[in-house]
Amino acid sequence: MPSRAYVRGATLADVARHAGVSSSTVSYVLSGKRPLSEATRERVRRSIEALNYHPHAGARALASSKSDVLALIVPLRGDTYVPVMMEIAIGVVTKAREFGYDVLLLTNDEGPDGIRRVASSSRADAVILTDIGMEDDRIATIRQSGVDALLIGVPADPAGLDCVDLDFAEAGRLCVEHLAQLGHRAIAFIGEAEGVYRRHVGFAERTLRGIRAGAAASGVDLVHRPCEGSSQAAGTVGAAGAVGTLAGTVGAAGTLAGIFRERPRTTGLIVQNEAVIPSLMSLLRTSGRAVPEDVSIVALCPDKIAEQTVPPLTSVTMPATELGTRAVELLMLRMIGNGAHQVRLIPPSLTVRGSTAAID
Repeated sequence: MPSRAYVRGATLADVARHAGVSSSTVSYVLSGKRPLSEATRERVRRSIEALNYHPHAGARALASSKSDVLALIVPLRGDTYVPVMMEIAIGVVTKAREFGYDVLLLTNDEGPDGIRRVASSSRADAVILTDIGMEDDRIATIRQSGVDALLIGVPADPAGLDCVDLDFAEAGRLCVEHLAQLGHRAIAFIGEAEGVYRRHVGFAERTLRGIRAGAAASGVDLVHRPCEGSSQAAGTVGAAGAVGTLAGTVGAAGTLAGIFRERPRTTGLIVQNEAVIPSLMSLLRTSGRAVPEDVSIVALCPDKIAEQTVPPLTSVTMPATELGTRAVELLMLRMIGNGAHQVRLIPPSLTVRGSTAAID
């Protein structure tokens, strides 16, 4: 039967009584601030284990000026693709635990005030930010407060910041280059929701920049269309480009209909909004356009989505978990003062699957 101390949550005093030492001795074992005999340390460690004692985070922070907590700030928006954000969070949490850190999840609706709150309190030792805008209003606060911070994303001016991200510009260029090499000369880029571009979110703008550069270099006729990812009633596209009605296709139908109405010779699609991929594939089938015989598709998305689609999608993978892992690794280097600030871009990798083919 468990001890009374275990049931109610053991305290430092419980550990001291169990080990037959003073409370200050237990504190010294935990902090390592004073030399103690190995026998005393071992006795205290055995008592800590026997009582399942967990030092209070606030007490640790007061004693050492460290909380052993990282704050991860994530977006709380309707146009955020939650599965990717969760994969990033998993990468952060898993790697943080390897370094002995817990993760405090915050939302970005507080903006700069949230950064100030973390910087002025002992609740977190450092901050990892996501959903980085090209002119992000949180950047000035980071620079002013001096808080250790890591950005998953790259703003327009990354000077003095530590950032990690996929090289989205190169990813966009790779997508166009692949379709161009297959002979496609009329390509449409189905991008993120309009609000993402209005906020000038970095990954979306950099992808668009890379796609436009690739199209110019390859002599491709390109059109870019934002595509909403919220559940809405929308039209469906017929074989000749006519608009019918179909509810709940998350904005894809209207976008697809407009593309084929304006540019009926479009044979290549590049898709960045992962949420609309299932609807797009369904709409193409109902319109009589076969993939890849009539339309080739390249997506920027996690491998899991690309592999489960029918046919499997040629894609540039979104290394979400790796981004979270690398963010923590780079932040640890920053916190120990190792080296200059840096921007690390993960090189993109395009995997050819069954959704692209040479045009006749």
